[in-house]
Parts: sequence; structure tokens; C-alpha cells
Amino acid sequence: MKNIAVKKISVLASLGLILTAAIWGFAFVVVKDSLDVVPPVYMTAIRFSIAAVVLGIVLNKRLAVLDKKYVIQGIITGLFLGGGYITQTIGCNFTTAGKNAFLTTVYVILIPFFVWPLNKKRPELIVFISAFIALTGIGMLALRNEGNGLLTMNFGDVMTLVCGVFYALHIVFTARWGQDKNPVVLTWIQFVVAAASAWIFAPFWDGRLPVEALGAGKVIGSMLYLGILSSLVCFVLQNVCLKYMESSLASLFLSLESVFGVIFSTIFLKEKMTVIMIIGCVLIFTAITMADQLSGRKEKKEQA
Repeated sequence: MKNIAVKKISVLASLGLILTAAIWGFAFVVVKDSLDVVPPVYMTAIRFSIAAVVLGIVLNKRLAVLDKKYVIQGIITGLFLGGGYITQTIGCNFTTAGKNAFLTTVYVILIPFFVWPLNKKRPELIVFISAFIALTGIGMLALRNEGNGLLTMNFGDVMTLVCGVFYALHIVFTARWGQDKNPVVLTWIQFVVAAASAWIFAPFWDGRLPVEALGAGKVIGSMLYLGILSSLVCFVLQNVCLKYMESSLASLFLSLESVFGVIFSTIFLKEKMTVIMIIGCVLIFTAITMADQLSGRKEKKEQA
């Protein structure tokens, strides 16, 4: 009976992460469609403010567990989260939603390299091979020949890759510090810090907040989707599900957001990808899968 219960929890956790990936995948469409009205950093500030307020109301008295350690760790991981979303949303303003989705998932490849100095354990050879394959895929997806013999990458793609660095740091340190913490309370602190950092940075990057545009029904719907579904629901689901399954398998499920992102961008935004770009996407996803399968085998050996 115990094994059946564990299996059920594992299946539910898997479904939760796939749902998370699907919601995030459609969020690329929502963000791209809203950037003409709401500037990128203000969009980040609004979505995390909504998430922080709603989750704070839900948690209510549970926030009494907050102490100095919670706050310090929440601030650090919250800054990583805010940095990731700010750079990703700015990036989406200068590139396509599909490319933004796929380049973001490079964080899966970066995680073993960031864990390396923390655990003092060099990644396996296959991780380096995966990184090389991912870089090749990134080149095919993002590099363009400007006609002068030089290959260049546009600003949006660069910012999206920077966001991957922030996401990797966020996942590494949340996983490292979240084992003895209530993951939902830690998530709330991260929301507050991400929102605050975006509100502080927004006037310098975006200028004036277009208050008059925020009253439109479409904008309100988009901000609620990003704040409640894509931020609150997804991060709570992610942090809870991570407690019930291997991190390698979890990150593989979450990386499906890139696939959902491309599918939804093609359907709703009519974005088109060349054969070379599609091959680049396939290489990136192959690299992610290789790295995850390796870490999955290692986790099983360590648990045996």
C-alpha cells in the first residue's frame, strides 16, 4: 500500500510539473502580446506584486515562522528570481517568443556547473558534451550573418541567455536552502523581493509607468494570468513537487516549457522558424535530456 501511495504522489508531482511547463509555455505568448502596452520591467514588477499579495493573504498566519535565516535566503534567491524574469522579459521584447522560450531552458545545462564549486565535485564528461551540443544549438538558433562575414547575436537573445544564468542560480540555491524550510513561505519572500527589485529598476529602464494603459480589459487579464497562474501557481507547484521527485526528472519536465512555448507561439503569434532554427531547438533539447538522464542515474546510485 505504501508503494502505491508513493507512486500516486510521484505521478501527481509529474503531472503538476507538466502543467507548470504548459502554463509557462503559454506565458511567453502572453508576455510578447502585452509588451506593446506594458514595458518589460514594469510587467515583471506587476506580476510578482500580484503573486506576493495573493500568496501573502493565503499564507496569513503561516508567515509567523519567518526568521532572519528565512529572510536572508529569501532575499538572495529572490534577487536571482527577479533578475531572471527582468532579463527574460526584456529579451522577449527584442526576440521572438519561441526563441525566448528555448534559450531560457539553457539553465538546465548550467546547473551542474554552478553546483560544482558548492559540492566540490566536477561534472561528468557527458555534462561537458551536453554543454557543447547546447552551445551548438544556441548558435544555430540565435546567431545571424549580418552580411559582413561576422556572426552576431541580437540583444534579446543575449538577455535571454543571461536570464538562464539567473534561473540556474535561483534553482541551485533554492534547492540547497529549501530542504529545511517551508517552500511556500520561501516562495512568498522571493515574490516580494522580485517585485521590489523590479519596481526599483523599472523607472531607469522603462521610464514612466503607462498607468492609462493598465485599465484595458486585455491588459488586466494578461497581468492576472502572469501574476496568479504563471508566477504564484507555477512556483508553488514547482517547489512542492520538487519535494516528491528526483530533481533531474523534475528539471526535464520543467524544460518542456520551451516546447510548449514554441508550439503556442506558432499557433497564436504565427511565428515561423527556419529549418536551421528547428535543428538548433532539437540540439538544445537533446543536450538538456542527456544532462538530466545522467544526473538521474547518479541520484539513483546515491540513494541505493
